[in-house]
Amino acid sequence: MSELSRFGISIDERLLQRFDNLISKKGYVNRSEALRDLIRAALVEEEWGDADQETVATVTLVYDHHTRDLADRLTEHQHSHHEEIVSTLHIHLDKQHCLEVVVIKGKALQVKRLADELIGTKGVKHGKLVTTTTGRNLR
Repeated sequence: MSELSRFGISIDERLLQRFDNLISKKGYVNRSEALRDLIRAALVEEEWGDADQETVATVTLVYDHHTRDLADRLTEHQHSHHEEIVSTLHIHLDKQHCLEVVVIKGKALQVKRLADELIGTKGVKHGKLVTTTTGRNLR
């Protein structure tokens, strides 16, 4: 583990109070850990700005499984991208609706395109891309 560095910042008292309330709600033990998470989040966002960066993401899809051929189209789409798709979780929400979570790994631009294709498949009621990192660049 690397050495810790300490630094001071100047911040408006009201802004600091709001930050303290937020980190308390989220269960942080101290400001330092909350700031580390904010920095990591900014670094992950920066990674996604590089189209060639190796990234990881999840795509969450909600759809009506009675929609004609939709499940087959989603499965076929996933098979055609088997190198990028790491895993898929399929859940039956009720008699009519399904939720799928697709884990994708690859270059940022490719992952975004694949996510857009899945979300844009006719019949998908809701889709969301959640981006993250492989962790290699976060020390």
